[in-house]
Parts: sequence; C-alpha cells; structure tokens
Amino acid sequence: MTKRDVKKVVLAYSGGLDTSIILKWLQTTYGCEVVTFTADLGQGGELAPAREKALRAGIKPENIFIEDVREEFVRDYVFPMFRANTLYEGLYLLGTSIARPLISKKQIDIARKVGADAVSHGATGKGNDQVRFELSYYALDPSIKIIAPWREWSFKGREELLQFARDHQIQIAKDKEGEAPFSVDANLLHSSSEGKVLEDPAKEAPSSVYQRTISPMDAPDKATEVRIGFEKGDAVSIDGQQMSPATILTRLNELGHDNGIGRLDLVENRFVGMKSRGVYETPGGTILLAAHRGIESITLDRGAAHLKDEIMPRYAELIYNGMWFTPEREMLQALIDKSQEHVEGEVRFKLYKGNVMMTGRESVKSLYSSTLVTFEDDKGAYDQKDAEGFIKLNALRLRTLGQRKKNLKL
Repeated sequence: MTKRDVKKVVLAYSGGLDTSIILKWLQTTYGCEVVTFTADLGQGGELAPAREKALRAGIKPENIFIEDVREEFVRDYVFPMFRANTLYEGLYLLGTSIARPLISKKQIDIARKVGADAVSHGATGKGNDQVRFELSYYALDPSIKIIAPWREWSFKGREELLQFARDHQIQIAKDKEGEAPFSVDANLLHSSSEGKVLEDPAKEAPSSVYQRTISPMDAPDKATEVRIGFEKGDAVSIDGQQMSPATILTRLNELGHDNGIGRLDLVENRFVGMKSRGVYETPGGTILLAAHRGIESITLDRGAAHLKDEIMPRYAELIYNGMWFTPEREMLQALIDKSQEHVEGEVRFKLYKGNVMMTGRESVKSLYSSTLVTFEDDKGAYDQKDAEGFIKLNALRLRTLGQRKKNLKL
C-alpha cells in the first residue's frame, strides 16, 4: 500500500493527545480525508470536546461521528462474555479486550457509509490492541486498508511527539508536557492502567492509579445488601427493579466503587509475546461474575457446569487475542448460550470491604433438592445403600492397578 492509495480513512478518535497527533499525522503524511469516530463506551467525561478538537483540525462536520454505544456494548459484548464466567489467566475480566470488536465494527460500518478505503487506530506496536483491531477489521472487510501510525512514523520518543503537536498547534494539556505517569483505558466495564510508574512489578501501585474504587480499607464498616435477578444468564434487575444492561452495569459499578470491590494488580502474558503489568478496576463486573456463578450453582447441571469451566480458558484466550469475529468463538458462544436457557432467578449477597459474599439464591428452575441432601429423614428419596455399588464400580480400575503394584512387589 502506497500513501497515494488512501483517499479517505476512518480513525478511532478519542480526542486525546495521541489520537489528535495521529489525526494531523494522517493529514500531513497521507494527504487523505480523515473521518473520526468516537465511541461513548461509558469511559466517563464529556465527548463534546472530541467534536470541537476534530473541527479545529479541519475535519468536516459530516465526517465527525460520535455514538453512544453503551447499551450495545453491554448487551451484545459484555453480557455474552459473562455468560461464560470469563477470566483470562484466571483473573482478568477482559475489560479492554471486549471493547475492541465493537469499536472496529463501528469503524467498518462508517467506512462503508462514507466510502472510505482505510481505517486507522492508535494502538502501539508492542501491545495487544493492534491485533484486536486489525483482526476485527479484516474479518468484517477483507479488502480494507489499515494504517497503524505507531508502526509507521519515525518519532523516536514522546518529546518528538509533543514537538509535532506544538508545530501543528495541537493543544497539549499542562500535565501532558512531561512524561505521563501511566496510560489509562476506560469503559463501562473497567479501567486499565499501565506503563511508567507501573512498569516495575515489584513496586506497589500508587493510590493515584485507582479511579473507580475506593480503597477496601476505607470502605464502610457496614455491609451493603444487594439482590440481582437473572434471565437466561443475563442480569435483568437489581433489588427487584428491572433495568437495561448498561443501567445495571452502571449501578453495579457504583456499588462496587463504594465498597472497594474489583481491584486487580496483574502481570499478564500479552499475545505478542511479552509480559506486562497492569492495574485493573472492574467493580461492577466483579459483582456480576460472583452473582452469575451464584445463580448457575442451582440452575445448571453438573455436566454442563463443568464443561463450561473447561472451555472457559479457551474462550477467554480467544477474546484476549482479538478473535471475537471467528468461527471458533461463535461456536463456543452457541454452546455457552445453550447452557443459559434455564439460568434464571435471583441471588442475594453482601458487599463488604472489597468482598462479594453470597447469602442466598433461588429459582423456579432450581435443580437443588433439599429432600435429597437433608441429613434428616428423606422419605426414601435416596437409598444410601446404593452408594456402595457406585463406589465399587468406580474403584474397579483402582483396585486392579493396586493389585498389580502389590504383585510386582512380591
């Protein structure tokens, strides 16, 4: 691809310094028309400045797209992922990973609408996001051209980037003039901080890193009691009040914030091959995961539950690696969704100083039988003598192996 091949490009644009530099770099390097797309994923803050900055950069009003995608994000991406109780490397709730397919989809949709022949993102050449964006782009439009500025430009450091910004009258916030202490990615599911002061995994993260939760040590001394209702594996109500997906996650974030829930300091294995240290805050997601497991515990058959747990790491890895729009992810999703047909009811729990403590769960589709498990008279529902044959059959191969070991010692 030569620079003359690109006539119009759709840029994933936050309005921040990096994407503002990229916008101007695309104009000066490629000489192409730039279309900006800014997604409201619940990251917080006003999005109007993104429009104003794009206008100041010479972007035509009809080429500025700002869209509130919070409901779509939670309904079509976050909730399907949570049906699988998804954790990457057993800990990470994939807040950054799950947002990238949606942003990519919107960029491709806009590219088709405005007749753009290219898309662009602000991900660096060292991270996972470049993979997530570009795999999604290619899956949705195999012929799309992709511009990844961080892999193309000749800037050797942040000072050169800042000088480029000054040369082109790009507004630089005062705290951006020096080295940023760390980088932040945020959406309705989580916030992610990495780099700079966080690069040494032996050093404790400064308190200033945490933006979405109070410290568990500073949380109230009294527990907060909450009820969450589920239908087909998705949360549909809080304390009996029906809510939309994004509204539910927003409310759970508030509850999690106030009780110091959802902090994670993690060294993870990036898809590109290196280890990285990140500090994540997923208050609402942490509550939702515990609640979903709670309702599944009484409504999901043992075989189905254990199979889900077996495939979950693979499913998590696919999302982490940017494989959302792949046949294998869709196949696993179909299996997961099938398992959720009877996952409905309500769970009760208490939030207390960073902990989510289950206190009750109930469902009209519960598989739990007090008659079977009681230590009292079960009225003949379970004959304990049957267990002897069950144990002997399961022990048959073990007894055979044991006999061989015994014979070999003779």
